[in-house]
Amino acid sequence: MFVVKYRKIWFALSAILLAFSLFSMVRYGFNTSIDFTGGTLTEISYEGSDRAKGQIEGVLTRLDIGGYSMRPSGNDRYVVRTHFLTDQESKKFSDSLLGISSTKFTIERQNSIGPVAGAELKSKAVKAVVVVIIMIVLFITFAFRRVSKPVSSWKYGLATIIALAHDVIIPTGIFAFLGHFYGTEIDLLFVTGLLAILGYSVHDTIVVFDRVRENLTLGKNEPFEETVGKSVQQTFGRSINTSLTIFITLLALYIFGPSTTKEFALLLTIGVVIGTYSSIFVASPLLVTFQKWQKKG
Repeated sequence: MFVVKYRKIWFALSAILLAFSLFSMVRYGFNTSIDFTGGTLTEISYEGSDRAKGQIEGVLTRLDIGGYSMRPSGNDRYVVRTHFLTDQESKKFSDSLLGISSTKFTIERQNSIGPVAGAELKSKAVKAVVVVIIMIVLFITFAFRRVSKPVSSWKYGLATIIALAHDVIIPTGIFAFLGHFYGTEIDLLFVTGLLAILGYSVHDTIVVFDRVRENLTLGKNEPFEETVGKSVQQTFGRSINTSLTIFITLLALYIFGPSTTKEFALLLTIGVVIGTYSSIFVASPLLVTFQKWQKKG
């Protein structure tokens, strides 16, 4: 099948995407939310004026509380992120807003996270992703322990971890790029999305690998490359149809859903595309590459 035959093209495409993602992460860094950096989040609704944004910005400027970000949330509210506000600063902010007569402002919620808590959340988020990847690899190695020829069972796990790293690095790099140019933030919902992507991707990869195992147990005397190509071909339609269904759902959520879930939906949409690509065009061809290296060794 063309997937296995032209695997060097897919590997080159993945290398380009990975290089772009790594460059974005190193060059631009991450625009992390207060979940990780610590700070105060204030959600403000308003009535009666189209100048609400300018009025809120004016209050923030007069209070001189340092850098802040303000983003619309729906049609009648804004979410303001600032540094950690003391009780006195928070009261001054609220009183200044409520004192504006031309617009009716309401503080819907105000949450504060200290820098220590933010650092702890960041550490736990990284640990969660690492633990999930390790457990997935151990499971696959165990599940394919009886498949030792022509590729050792642990190499199925190795191919999986490479594909999973591929599926984590690329969306993260894209969000680093979007964060620098469009203000997209990385928060705890982003970590949740990464974990969901990992689960989806490994499920798709296992389906293909399991078909490879089934075809190997049939005992047909055919090259391993042909077995893998046949397995990919047999699962290709299922993978594409499943991914397309999820993609359409997530795209609808991104376009028509609330602004608070847009970044989450965007991350999952990117993850589904990248995860499907890696399961078909990266993980399976890697098995053939490992087998050829093994023969040369």
